[in-house]
Amino acid sequence: MTSQISALNAKPSLDMRQTAFWTVAGGIWLLPLLWIDPTTYLVLTVAGIAMGMLLFLTAVGLTIIFGLMDVLNLAHGAFFAWGAYVGFTVLGGLNSLGWVETGTLGQSVLSVLISLGVALVVGGLWGLVLERLIIKKIYGDHLKQILITVGAAMIMAEIIKVLWGPNQEVMPVPAAFVGSYDIADVVINKFRVAAIAVGAVVYAGVMAVLLKTKLGIIIRAGVENREVVQTLGYNINRIFTGVFAAGAALAAVGGSMWGIFREEINPAMGEENLIFALIVVIIGGLGSVTGSFLSAMMVGLAFNYVAFLMPKLSLGVNILIMAIILLIRPWGLLGKE
Repeated sequence: MTSQISALNAKPSLDMRQTAFWTVAGGIWLLPLLWIDPTTYLVLTVAGIAMGMLLFLTAVGLTIIFGLMDVLNLAHGAFFAWGAYVGFTVLGGLNSLGWVETGTLGQSVLSVLISLGVALVVGGLWGLVLERLIIKKIYGDHLKQILITVGAAMIMAEIIKVLWGPNQEVMPVPAAFVGSYDIADVVINKFRVAAIAVGAVVYAGVMAVLLKTKLGIIIRAGVENREVVQTLGYNINRIFTGVFAAGAALAAVGGSMWGIFREEINPAMGEENLIFALIVVIIGGLGSVTGSFLSAMMVGLAFNYVAFLMPKLSLGVNILIMAIILLIRPWGLLGKE
């Protein structure tokens, strides 16, 4: 009898939370139409989706490492910054060959793909070294993870200053991605289209690996019970080293894309974007790739709408969204309760 009464009492609460959640989600998409004309709204929406994709590229590695491996990796921003500087060097080298700022469409696309590929490799190597040298010794100790990864991030940022200098640099942008498309008065920056495409491909690729492959099954099983997976003959420690390296590699890809998007890079960009990545991961729910994807879209759209309507509140709105979501669902959009 008591349990039945409890169930009856719980249902309205759950419905109220779901209603509140969908009200927030719908409001982010539709409420701006009350103050913004439809054409401008579409421009801002495309820009918000592109920004969301870039935020997802930044956050996806963090949610994999944080959520699946239970490692508080605050060096994630440093991987991001390294990816941006590696992309800067690669594009600078290809620019001297005439492939970037004066290149053809094919050369522009290849330039971006090569810069992302090199950033992916360098980021993965950094992740491999960091996991083997220090992370593997402190699994399960969050305080040591925070202290050591913050220290690692500072060292990696200093190495950037030594190799590339402490000043801001201008990122070369391939010629095919300069300018905008004009579709029925809706102006869309060309590189934003590329950012949406890359973000969608990365999301589909990560989900396919986690849900459709044997490796993904082993990783998810290892998260639940390492000992059982190890007993079945799989070297779960080596697999988790690969997962950490993959997360770092994805951060580097995000950094390279972000550098081209902003057309400038600086040694502090990793710390600045780490805050956005943490907001996205917390809103989405720890360990949920799809949650991070939805959260990144939400943050990107809200930032662009509010930046247009009330520029001074554009940064604070993301904190406000995080607070509202956590009040409704403390474990995030798609996190485990």
